[in-house]
Amino acid sequence: MREQIEAIKKSFNEKIENLKNGEELEKLRVEYLGKKGEFTKILRSMGGLSPEERPLVGKLVNEAKEELEEKIQSLKEVIRERATEEKLRNEVIDITLPGVKSPMGGKHPLMITMEKIENIFLEMGFTIEEGPEVELDYYNFESLNIPKDHPARGEQDTFYIDDNVVLRTQTSPVQIRTIENQKPPIKMISPGKVYRSDDVDATHSPIFYQIEGLVIDKGITFADLKGTLEQFVKKLYGDDIKTKFRPHHFPFTEPSAEMDGTCFVCHGEGCKVCKGEGFIELLGCGMVHPEVLKKGGIDPEVYSGFAFGFGLDRMTMQKFGIDDIRLLYESDMRFLKQFK
Repeated sequence: MREQIEAIKKSFNEKIENLKNGEELEKLRVEYLGKKGEFTKILRSMGGLSPEERPLVGKLVNEAKEELEEKIQSLKEVIRERATEEKLRNEVIDITLPGVKSPMGGKHPLMITMEKIENIFLEMGFTIEEGPEVELDYYNFESLNIPKDHPARGEQDTFYIDDNVVLRTQTSPVQIRTIENQKPPIKMISPGKVYRSDDVDATHSPIFYQIEGLVIDKGITFADLKGTLEQFVKKLYGDDIKTKFRPHHFPFTEPSAEMDGTCFVCHGEGCKVCKGEGFIELLGCGMVHPEVLKKGGIDPEVYSGFAFGFGLDRMTMQKFGIDDIRLLYESDMRFLKQFK
């Protein structure tokens, strides 16, 4: 048995000299020290020995196993250190190389324009008010002098949730809620998303942004409306923009008008974008209808006011010279990176 144990140790020492990695070392450990290894075979054959020989052979086997285990553990450390050194050699970082910059995001053109518009009106003394996007029919229509049978309801292409709840088609409901909760003087704007069942094309989208404004106080006239809006567009587009007002009709204002501004492409000369007119429609406006004031609990004999509203998308397109509204919503990074 002693000769057999020495032969196993010799065989082990020869094989351990040629090991290259931890996987080969583990295979060698199992081969000699595992449950079916060489030493286990010797221990299982001890049944043929005499009672006096068994303890001696058992001691020799255990001593040999301990010797092999120490060598295996020592070689494990050597292999681990070798692997660490190899990894460090392969992962050397040249600190003199320039760093890799992470791409920086930027503001969306809609948000750039909205913040600019909000700041303009804040400087003019307006407040910013918000309201729900899922709105009651009363606030979206009836309180704005648009009863159930009014043809303007059909023109708005409304998304109805039920007979009394809609996705707001304009931010005017915020004005009504403000009138109900605040006493004049009132000077506010209400920016936000609105929804209409429009087909998607270069100038229409079922979801878009509007900004509407309201001023109510004693002695407010159409001249105040005109002066406020002209000041606003000059601050947004520059002092060289020219404006004109055209008579129009809105159920919630009387008299009503639309304001046009010089075309951002031809600057008033006439082109395809403005259809040769030199002007592009910017917004709708008018003096607040007396019935709207009454529904908000304000006496039209004492107070008057004006209101206006415009699409943020159109203002953004005009400001940056964008000719397709879909570019504002398609998240095309090639387009958006231009506004960093």
